[in-house]
Parts: sequence; C-alpha cells; structure tokens
Amino acid sequence: MGRALSASSSWKLSVFAPKTVVQAALLAHDLIEDWDPDLVISGREVAEDRPEDWVLEGWYPGKPGKAETAALAGLFADGAPAIRVEQLPDEDWVTLSQQGVEPIRAGPFHVHTPEYPADRQAIDFVIPASQAFGTGQHKTTAGCLEMLGAMKAGGMVVRNLADIGTGTGLLGLAALRLWPRAQATLTDIDPVCVPVVEENAANNAITLGPRPGEAVMVVAEGMEDPLIRARGPYDLLIANILAGPLVALAPDFAKAVVPGGSLLLAGLLAGEQEAAVRRAMRRAGFRIAARLQRGDWAILWMRRRRAR
Repeated sequence: MGRALSASSSWKLSVFAPKTVVQAALLAHDLIEDWDPDLVISGREVAEDRPEDWVLEGWYPGKPGKAETAALAGLFADGAPAIRVEQLPDEDWVTLSQQGVEPIRAGPFHVHTPEYPADRQAIDFVIPASQAFGTGQHKTTAGCLEMLGAMKAGGMVVRNLADIGTGTGLLGLAALRLWPRAQATLTDIDPVCVPVVEENAANNAITLGPRPGEAVMVVAEGMEDPLIRARGPYDLLIANILAGPLVALAPDFAKAVVPGGSLLLAGLLAGEQEAAVRRAMRRAGFRIAARLQRGDWAILWMRRRRAR
C-alpha cells in the first residue's frame, strides 16, 4: 500500500491460509490499537490462478522473537496454521525485489522500475522496486492511480492536495502530475519515507518545496501536525492506508477537506472493512461519488457535503 520498506527490513514472516482466513486476520489487525509499528503486515493471493489461496506476510527490521510470532499468530482465531520465518539477505535484497516486477498501466499512468523503458504515451513514473509498498504493483495503489485519472478526465480541478501515508510518494506525486499547479503535502508516520520520496521526486522531475506545483514531505502521525493543518484545507485528500486508521481519522478528514472537496480512500477490503469505512465517512459528512474494486480491494472516491 502506502508504506516504504527500509533497507533494514531483512526478515519476513509468512502464513499461508485460505482467503477467508487471511482476510479475517487482517480485520483482527485493524482492531488492535497498540500493534507494534515495526511489524508491517499485508495480505495477498498466492497466485492469480489460485484466488482462494492467500498469504499473510509480515516484515520486521530484526530477527522476530516470540513476541512477534505470537502477535501474528494472535490474529488468527485458532492460531496461525504455521509461521514461516526467513531472513532476506541484505546484499541481495534490491536485486531480489526487482525480479519479476513488471511495469503496470493504471489509468493514464505507466509505472516501472529503472531497468524498463519509459512509455511516452502515458504519464510515466519510475519507482525502484526495492521500495516494496507503493510501487504501483498492489491493487490498491494501481486502483488509486486509475481513480485519479478518472477524476481528472471528469473535469475535477485541484489546487491543494494531500497524500496521507504516502510511502514512496507515488500517489501524491501522480496527483501533482495531473494538477501541476496544485500545492501538494505528502505525509507519513515513518521517517524512512523521507529519502524515498526525495529520490522518487528527483527521478521523476518533481520539485520538493512549498510553492504551487511543488511537494512538501511531512513526518507525522494522523492529521494533527501543525504544518498539515496550516497547509489545509484541502480539495483532494488521498489516504491509501488501512481500514482501522481510516475509520479513526474520519472526523479529522472532515475538518481538513473543503466542502465539496474529494477524499480518495484505499487499503480496505471489500465487504466488512468497506462497510465500516463508509459508515464512518457518512457520519463525518462524506458521500460516495465513485467506487472501484480491484481484486478483493475497494477504492472509494468520496466528497464532502456542502453546507446547506
């Protein structure tokens, strides 16, 4: 989704289970408020031709101990079926991560790793594959790129945008390409994202700075940072994170988005997670404008109601 992996993320934990079991574990994770932020998890299907076989993957910056394996096992109602723990060799991590990462086309965007050529017929982005979350490969990221293209094609005008949980910066930088005169604010809780965003902005000829047409990177949790508040309110706010934080942040999003402004949400599974997020956003004053579903993931475009 939206988080960048640091070079020190050298251990991976994997649990293979049926789709419904992994999705239930992801739902359980969303309800845990004191989850260790160093243990990053994600769920996906094992292969396109095996849609019912999923894997829950976790990345940890050191060798996982009993606390980390117990936390992962605790997400499963009957305990994890089996947890595979493996070290990813530091010297081979970048090379291994780039194997099999094909370019993607999502809406007007073409996203690829440096070894592939640019597509001059699209809005081209080069993102190193070693930045595992936010390269466009995940269906939520690709779906957001597709939705951004639809917003632009529909005539939407954006003057001030924010990307919450930006990770590699891809979504915020992509929005800035669509609306090149906008002011852009990119935020993430993890400081490791700062050099990642700086590199990706430079590689894609986007200037970091406070002026219109430039992007500012902020390390912050949620929406309470003074700079995030000072640069608002926003007419487009992007949040490709997780369902639990989206529900919790709904009131803050309402304060940060102008009446009539747009909210692009992803990182939520269709079904219970989507229903919970939509309820929270309705209570906060947002209505649904459009929806995409890519695989098991929902991408929501919502608009803040105008005051009567």
